[in-house]
Amino acid sequence: MNALAATSRNFKQAAKLLALDSKLEKSLLIPFREIKVECTIPKDDGTLASYVGFRVQHDNARGPMKGGIRYHHEVDPDEVNALAQLMTWKTAVANIPYGGAKGGIGCSPGELSISELERLTRVFTQKIHDLIGIHTDVPAPDMGTNSQTMAWILDEYSKFHGYSPAVVTGKPVDLGGSLGRDAATGRGVLFATEALLAEHGKGIAGQRFVIQGFGNVGSWAAQLITEAGGKVIAISDVTGAVKNVNGLDIAQLVKHSAQNRGIKGFNGGDAIDPNSLLTEECDVLVPAALGGVINRDNANDIKAKYIIEAANHPTDPEADEILSKKGVLILPDILANSGGVTVSYFEWVQNIQGFMWDEEKVNAELRTYMTRAFADVKQMCRSHNCDLRMGAFTLGVNRVARATVLRGWEA
Repeated sequence: MNALAATSRNFKQAAKLLALDSKLEKSLLIPFREIKVECTIPKDDGTLASYVGFRVQHDNARGPMKGGIRYHHEVDPDEVNALAQLMTWKTAVANIPYGGAKGGIGCSPGELSISELERLTRVFTQKIHDLIGIHTDVPAPDMGTNSQTMAWILDEYSKFHGYSPAVVTGKPVDLGGSLGRDAATGRGVLFATEALLAEHGKGIAGQRFVIQGFGNVGSWAAQLITEAGGKVIAISDVTGAVKNVNGLDIAQLVKHSAQNRGIKGFNGGDAIDPNSLLTEECDVLVPAALGGVINRDNANDIKAKYIIEAANHPTDPEADEILSKKGVLILPDILANSGGVTVSYFEWVQNIQGFMWDEEKVNAELRTYMTRAFADVKQMCRSHNCDLRMGAFTLGVNRVARATVLRGWEA
């Protein structure tokens, strides 16, 4: 099942639990606007190349639309639609005043030079600048993009609209980015995991973790989990996988990965088949890479007691059913990885106020938001007698539906 079908299925189940009016349900599912643009740039060798860019603005009932821009060769309309919809529910679960959006360009960023990436970003911004804005749609980094990409978008947008630091989040700190933003999604994963484990009388200390993905989210989650006393026993990335039952030295692994562009060859553990990582014996499994990695083909073999979805849509609905029957508790993506968008909200607030917070305040506020969101999801689980995924979806969908009706949907 592709990401859009799976996301829509979860939404429809939540709508049924909430007994939403069928017309309102349909209205909430249909995107506010879909944008598709051609981006033609001169390559460094003088030839021309064309790429297709997308921006799907899903919903703005609760505030400006919010979501990342990814550069990846598999970017397509279905994926962007699914991720935009997920952002709508995620921002509502976090209870921050945003709607949902997502964007992307179908390209392989690793095959483009820095100057080519800059030209591509600026052309994309030129094509969509009149459809994004501080109180309209606020992009952020995603897979294949980073703070430098946001700096280019900010600069290009400002040529048309005047200096506007709040138009994007995830910027360099020197351009109004927030302290603590780089670690925010991984730190949010830590706080959400702490909240889930506390429900069962446990803490991070002493738990064995397996993490799929060692990019920004996975690496920060691994570092923070280790600092909190957890034992990360296996990690994978696109280059390979490594395991050490006594716990990996995450600080050394971070250094090795930076120097070698991946974890392959790290001598602090045994190399294992990356395809077997998800089924390693552990207490907590953290998928922090691509979507759809947990499916009906491997769900029966997963041995973790808890799954923390640090990636977007890592678990297919078929796998959900299998894992639920096995008693595996899954903390869904729209709660577990909402730390990034929450600190993006803090960054936006700081930009609008023209006042910068210190990192201690950012992290303290993030803990408050993540802990409160978990408590709100649990309350919905009790109210609707459902699992954590449906608890999160009913919470998010209900908040968006209420805002839609209050703004005069029936008028």
